[in-house]
Amino acid sequence: MAKLILNRLSKDFGTGRLAVDDVSLTIGDGGFLALLGPSGCGKTTVLRMIAGFEQPTDGAILLGERVLADASAMVPPERRNMAMVFQSYALWPHMSVAENVGYPLKVRGITGERRTAKIREALAAVRLEAYTDRRPADLSGGQRQRVALARCLVTEPDVVLLDEPLANLDRHLRQEMEETFREFHARSRATMIYVTHDQAEAMALATEVAVMSEGRLLQMAAPDEIYARPQGRLVGRLIGQGAILSLPWREPMPRRLDWPALQACFHPQPGSPQADILVRPQDVVISDEGLDAVVSACVFEGERHALQLLLSDGRALRAFSRRSVRVGDALRVVLRSGWRL
Repeated sequence: MAKLILNRLSKDFGTGRLAVDDVSLTIGDGGFLALLGPSGCGKTTVLRMIAGFEQPTDGAILLGERVLADASAMVPPERRNMAMVFQSYALWPHMSVAENVGYPLKVRGITGERRTAKIREALAAVRLEAYTDRRPADLSGGQRQRVALARCLVTEPDVVLLDEPLANLDRHLRQEMEETFREFHARSRATMIYVTHDQAEAMALATEVAVMSEGRLLQMAAPDEIYARPQGRLVGRLIGQGAILSLPWREPMPRRLDWPALQACFHPQPGSPQADILVRPQDVVISDEGLDAVVSACVFEGERHALQLLLSDGRALRAFSRRSVRVGDALRVVLRSGWRL
């Protein structure tokens, strides 16, 4: 296997705006990349170009030194040794589980005991050995997703592409399937690209996260890096649940700000320029001192309460609390940390 390289990739559907605009990234052999962004940001179009379902308008896709596609030519999907898991599972309803899983082998001309052994091994990998003869209609949503994964595993692909694969599952099944995906990645050692609009999924699964908006790649980094040090307002809003405050500041100002530095921003000198500061809710602490705030909303989330706060100057913050408070309650908060975007 080899690196998957997107080199200045673009796609124009003739709508007046590029669906994918000059995207460049490299995914290492065996890496797990999450393409994260809101609906319409271009992430699925990138996935379809990698799969061979769409041809780039500009740029190129390479697997190692092999050019898979550019504006003048493209290798067809069946010759890329890739597998794709769709949101809808894409299982044939008239086939059994074993027949669905083994269909890619049938297309490749693999038959007999070798085919049976590969099907058995793939189903064992997703813990569905006992469901060989069942039809998709007799399975739960999570089990159907496992069948789709087994169908990927049976061909030993170089690259696995996953298009919002957990979107149709409930919260409990999503958590269960996340573990299945991690096991699948470790077992297959394939390069995986996972399209999602759910940042919690991206953070839990991927070794790297690429954030997209309006067809462009905004930032690509490891999950902890992109969470702790987002670049720009768009990434700051997409990753986490923080509030972005426009605050006055003076040079020199570090990127990471503690409470004394943040407190000084609320008492500026006249004419100070503005900076965008990201403050995460876990860094907003209810205290006996600090900034005056009023509770504008309180939602119980099970293990904690999620608060919306309004400061005396009208700026909004998010915070968490172990105890319930009422809308309209006055309290004080300390901002333990902030990140200058």
